[in-house]
Amino acid sequence: MPSREECLHYLELYNLPEHIIDHSVLVARVAGEICTLALQKGMQVDAGAVQASALLHDVGKFYCVEHGGCHNQLGASLAMELTGNPAIAQGVMHHVYWPGEVDIYRFFLPLVIIYSDKRVMHDRIVSLETRYSDIYTRYGINERMQGLIRQSWQQTLHIQEQLNQSLEADLNARTFNSRWVVQGETGFPERGSTDQGSAEKFGA
Repeated sequence: MPSREECLHYLELYNLPEHIIDHSVLVARVAGEICTLALQKGMQVDAGAVQASALLHDVGKFYCVEHGGCHNQLGASLAMELTGNPAIAQGVMHHVYWPGEVDIYRFFLPLVIIYSDKRVMHDRIVSLETRYSDIYTRYGINERMQGLIRQSWQQTLHIQEQLNQSLEADLNARTFNSRWVVQGETGFPERGSTDQGSAEKFGA
């Protein structure tokens, strides 16, 4: 299991700009707080793997922005090579869309990565409505893209509904501004975000 410092080193190793690192750190913060709530409910959660996957979910992005390709597929390959952990790689691979059944108990890690990513717009934690409004405005350039965005929106709402029921919480109302989450052996603390923002590709 890589440490927080190792994950941040991997992001720097693949030349991710600071704004993408800041985005990834906030995604890990959201994922970590969800893990804390899940552990409090007695759910079997590998919080370290969840947070590592959250930090690494965009590890392939800058290369794909520069050279083309699917950043989730490249990122999953890099995550597997770097960590040797298939659970971490699975979360990276499917952080854009989950192709299977939405079952938070069976597929906690990848579904939480999807949800956490969709709560962070650039370097700010926002509601799903705000995030998807931004995605639709910037990437809904044709009917195909609009359909994909609507499909992703419906899936993320389904994930949120299951999380709310399982955790007995209203996640859309949470600000996720705790500085320290899932400390100790089950995870690692997050660093704060900066004020720097930048545009992302859809699914970042």
